[in-house]
Amino acid sequence: MRSNIPLLASPEEAATGAVVFCSNPPPASNRGRILLVDDDERNLRLLEAHLKPEGYELMKACDGIEALEVAQQTPPDLILLDAMMPRMTGFDACRRLKQESSTGLIPIILVTSLSGRDHKLRGIEAGADDFLTKPIDRTQLLARAKALLRMKRSTDALEDAETVILMLAKAVESRDPSTGGHVERVARYASQLGKALNLPESQIDGLRRAGFVHDIGKIATPDAVLLKPGKLTPEERAIMERHVEVGYDMLRTVRTFRESLPAVRFHHERLDGSGYPLKLRGDQIPLVAQIMGIVDVFDAVSTDRIYRPAMSLNESFAVLHDEAKRGLHDPKLIAVFERLIRDERA
Repeated sequence: MRSNIPLLASPEEAATGAVVFCSNPPPASNRGRILLVDDDERNLRLLEAHLKPEGYELMKACDGIEALEVAQQTPPDLILLDAMMPRMTGFDACRRLKQESSTGLIPIILVTSLSGRDHKLRGIEAGADDFLTKPIDRTQLLARAKALLRMKRSTDALEDAETVILMLAKAVESRDPSTGGHVERVARYASQLGKALNLPESQIDGLRRAGFVHDIGKIATPDAVLLKPGKLTPEERAIMERHVEVGYDMLRTVRTFRESLPAVRFHHERLDGSGYPLKLRGDQIPLVAQIMGIVDVFDAVSTDRIYRPAMSLNESFAVLHDEAKRGLHDPKLIAVFERLIRDERA
């Protein structure tokens, strides 16, 4: 049952029984956009009284369902979410918001009159970033809001950097019309193989990201070399091979690509030492780079290219098996990957 304890109760507010339907004010500041969610208008007004003088842009929602709609339409930088509301509790709304890709990184403070350990655990399980207990202390409210808004700005900066890099990777791919969709397919193949090998989630995510940016260094490769239909000269081959180091240098300072760097830099290394850029051998080559090397070759031979038509599925895996016999790849990794692809296309 919902508690009627106000956020910062005063005799005047407690005597007011009217509940006004929530409305969202126009944008007021660039300090941060905060969504306030409570089914009691008195509580919303009290929160607003503390936050508005600080220059925040405030939006309001009357329950969990409306909060989901508002957050999807106009994503806030922070959500203050009452835990106990009709139609949808704050716990359920928090869980839904954290599960959606468009709202999952928005910090959420659960506001509640429930101070028990079980309710806090329930909030943690739902994905809440912080908790405030009614009646709310103004100083505590402002301190926690500022801290979470700083965290959100840092997250947004990382997302912006990643978005620019991914757009650049797509622009690089678009230079060669025969490779359309290559990075998406390689990202999917690599993450699928990583999952089948029970790799840690961080490495699987790193493989997915690496799939999109593994050839980003080709931005420095001249069209005359990148698009040449015939065999490359030794000088042209050296120019082409530099793309892995260029890509590595572009990505190594971006934190979100940290797990992707080994796959980007070493996906052209081969177990027998014949690859590049460092001619690594055997276990010197990180597993994620071996995975990327296998799926990159598979996609290259199984799709149309300037210099030849696509090979059939059987022909494509024949190429990989032949390369494994020559000591380029781990045949066990190829066997797992082949089962995945054949099951997928059965």
